[in-house]
Amino acid sequence: MKNINHFNKRFQKVLIATACITSAGCTEALDKAPDGQISMAEIFADNFRTGAFLNTAYKNIPGYANTFWFATRGPVVVSDEAWDCDDFEYYSGMGPSMYNGQVSSDSYPMTELIGSGGAASSGRYYSRFYESIRFCNFFLERIDEANVSNREDKNRWTAEAHLLRAWYYMELLRWYGTGVPLIEHSIDNDIEAYSDMKKPSYLEVVELILTDCEFALKTTELPWRITSGSQAYRVTKALAEAIKSRVILYAASPLYNDGQNLWERAYRINMNALQNLRNNGYSLYSTVATPSIFQNDEQHPGNSAHLPNRYAALLNEYFSNNQQFAANPSDKETIYTSKGEVSGPIWNIEGIGIQGNYKCGGVPTQEMVDAYETTNGEPILDLAIPYLDEQHTIPNYNRNNHLYDPGNPYVNRDPRFYASVYYNGSKRTAHWSIGETPECLDNYVAGREIPGYRTRIISTWAGEPQTGIHNSFREQTRTGYYLRKFIAPNSGDNNASINTPHEKIFRLGEIILNCAEAAAEANHLDSAAILVNQIRARVDMPLLDVPNTLSKEALILRVRQERRVEMAFEGHRYFDVRRWQTPKGDLSATDKWVTAMEITRNTDGSGNFTGYTYTRRPVRPTERMCYTNRFLKAPFTRDEAAKLLSLTGENWQNEGW
Repeated sequence: MKNINHFNKRFQKVLIATACITSAGCTEALDKAPDGQISMAEIFADNFRTGAFLNTAYKNIPGYANTFWFATRGPVVVSDEAWDCDDFEYYSGMGPSMYNGQVSSDSYPMTELIGSGGAASSGRYYSRFYESIRFCNFFLERIDEANVSNREDKNRWTAEAHLLRAWYYMELLRWYGTGVPLIEHSIDNDIEAYSDMKKPSYLEVVELILTDCEFALKTTELPWRITSGSQAYRVTKALAEAIKSRVILYAASPLYNDGQNLWERAYRINMNALQNLRNNGYSLYSTVATPSIFQNDEQHPGNSAHLPNRYAALLNEYFSNNQQFAANPSDKETIYTSKGEVSGPIWNIEGIGIQGNYKCGGVPTQEMVDAYETTNGEPILDLAIPYLDEQHTIPNYNRNNHLYDPGNPYVNRDPRFYASVYYNGSKRTAHWSIGETPECLDNYVAGREIPGYRTRIISTWAGEPQTGIHNSFREQTRTGYYLRKFIAPNSGDNNASINTPHEKIFRLGEIILNCAEAAAEANHLDSAAILVNQIRARVDMPLLDVPNTLSKEALILRVRQERRVEMAFEGHRYFDVRRWQTPKGDLSATDKWVTAMEITRNTDGSGNFTGYTYTRRPVRPTERMCYTNRFLKAPFTRDEAAKLLSLTGENWQNEGW
């Protein structure tokens, strides 16, 4: 079967990388190109080549971040977090295709148009992941007899192959949401592959993932942290714990649990993972390392990040910097980071589009902005019923929140809001490729008609010609907001060194919130509150009070909201809103409509500014068409589903496709 990519005896020669990933390591080992074809016997008879063969299992690790079609942030712009501003210029792209419902089992962009730099030619997740699973299986079957120079390398490589296989299977479950072909050994042909195969349950695949992770955790030679750049991007025990944490949380969720109550098990596995990570040096990022850039205080009054407090500075710094590979890094939170496959600067593909006169990519929705609490710790909206109409234009305000002002909506907000979103009236200091014109009312100064390095007010009101809300220009926001979370201050075409932070694929903050969710669902309410409060305390948000003011149901809503805010724009929300549904559910409450904030700049009869009027409206006048039941899971291709049915006698296709 072509898509399964299993090993055929008539192709007993493979392409392998020339670089080693032995214990000594080689710089950028995972990026080396193949040099030719040699036999499998020759590969495993040689220490160097055996290590190089393992490189092939690394090559399909998903890039996340901007590696989706045309350098978009993938799931982020197909959730209720953000809107893809390529919706007009590239209406056949990933985001617009999903919005318009112009997808099928043979053309499903979420799992199809992905890869290095977003290149469509890189193939589909399904085939790429099984290709790497094949390499892992083949490696594991031969490593015991391989001619490896020392036992330490052999043990570490074996653990890495188990862990990589676990990761690829986890990704298959994450996207397809159902039992997938469970192949634990190399195979020769279609009949052999499927003659005795039965469709496994979701949980059966999870059990293999957990077993592979446990193997890795029991391997002494596998480290907890990568401490040298020459070993960068190799997998670790910390990654094994992170995979366990995420995969069991998903398995316990309503969409996948087949009616079983797995929350207590998810709680125990997550708490154990969290404790092991902390015991081995992982902790939340808690200190601003470069206050002269990020922090606005008495010691650093002239910083150019324009952040209101050190808590916003902390998170903005964390997400706009890369992981350090050192024994004692300042960033002890990041568990695994992407390799940064996107070519080109991030500020120029998903920042403020007019800065480079290019595009702004995914822009935050009003729904996402509504999720950030006020500084008194109260949600803006009623979390159970946040909107009173289908289109989300009538907010159902939280009656206990007396601090939020709809007429001045961006004051007194959670520091994570300021760290993550550019809003009307915020500022950015950078090199701008455009000059101001008299129509740029908030920024125009005579003599600034040419490009230059300066501070600009980010004015998003309707009619502002450069950064204002616009219905079709890809340089300008569709929603009244721009993404800030991963955009380093000052980055621009004159400051290339801080342009492209790598995606933090796994971090301790996620593990803590995984624990909190499982704890709340398993009725460990005190534990859940303690865990959520660890995340809130980092940004000085008021702590949740359990059980005096929060029931189990209310606490679950707060945990989910905390995930939404803490992990905003990191790709989690897309999967969260799906796994929280039942198999017969849909996404009509979250993904059918998303809204913008249309801002009117008011003046008096003399033309003097008098204030703003804020009006919620749908981003576009028609609903998005990616909310129905079938969009809870990705489809197998038509050919793959037909082959699976023919060879096993079972229907593997997800419902609706």
